[in-house]
Parts: sequence; structure tokens; C-alpha cells
Amino acid sequence: MPRDSNATKARLLDAAFAEFAAHGIAGARVDRIASAAGANKRLIYAHFGSKDQLFDAVLRRAAEAGAESVPFDADDLPGYAGAVFDHLVARPDLLRLRLWQLLERPAGPGSATEGFRRRAAEVADAQARGELSRALAPADLLTMVLAAAQAWFWADEDGRPRSPERLARHRAAVVETARRLTEPLPPER
Repeated sequence: MPRDSNATKARLLDAAFAEFAAHGIAGARVDRIASAAGANKRLIYAHFGSKDQLFDAVLRRAAEAGAESVPFDADDLPGYAGAVFDHLVARPDLLRLRLWQLLERPAGPGSATEGFRRRAAEVADAQARGELSRALAPADLLTMVLAAAQAWFWADEDGRPRSPERLARHRAAVVETARRLTEPLPPER
């Protein structure tokens, strides 16, 4: 049976995502990634070059998947914040992967993505049209909205698992925070 290079790469990326999210770059083991993917570890180097380059590929793939899963609308940043929150509830491993990036490769690829710059430019356009508050620079406003969407994942109120009701309250707080951050101020008289 002929080998499917794209399928092998996809399996390696899936296995690497799980390994990096669990162990970070330094703790990740190429042998475990290859084993989980059902591939020879030499294929990791053949397809990606190094473990760091594999990590970068995993980050790019996760960012692309996130962009597809959570459509961006600069005119509805509260809705976007709620959708990001929902996405992270469904995929908490994404936050772990991002934390490992911040700890181990803060200036590496993905530290300031093209996607973020594009979304910040859309925020700037919405601010210019008067749809969003101009109190913060576009990149700062977008960062604060994203921070609000992620805030409850860093807080451990009492160590108990979050019930659906509790998650709904957190989501409502995220959306309201984003609304207050982005709401244009009424014109001064």
C-alpha cells in the first residue's frame, strides 16, 4: 500500500499537539510523538526539521484552526469574546499549548501573528467608523478583549470543576466586559 505523506504529517501534528500541550517543548519527546502517530521518528525531522520547528508548525496549525472555528467580527467584539470563551471551554489544551509557547519561546514564530495584526487593523477600521471605543489603541483593545475571554481559565475560584451554570455566568461576564471595553463613548456636548 502506498504511503500518504499528508496523512503522516497530519498524524504527526496531532500527536505533537498533544505532547507539547502536556509537556511543553523541553519535556516533549520525539519518540513519544512518533509512537503516538504510528510513524518513524526520522519522519519528524524529514517533514519539520527539528523539534522547535515542529512546535512552530503545531502552533500555526492551531492558530489556523482557531481562526476557522471562531470567526472574527470587529463590529461585534463582545460576541467574538464569547465565541473565544466557548472555543477554549471545548479545547483547554489550546491554552496549555499557548502557555508553553510563552514560557519557552516567547519571541518565537507566532508571538505576533499576521492574524492578530489583521484583526487589529479591522478594529482600527471599526474605531474610525465610530463602531468601537477609541479609548485604547486597536491592538490594546483587541488584547483586552482576548484577555477577558481567557480570564476565567486562569482563575481557580475554589478548585471545583466548573458546572454548566457556572460556565454560563463566566461567559456572560466575559461578554459584558468586552461590551463595556468596546462600547463607543457618547459624543461630548
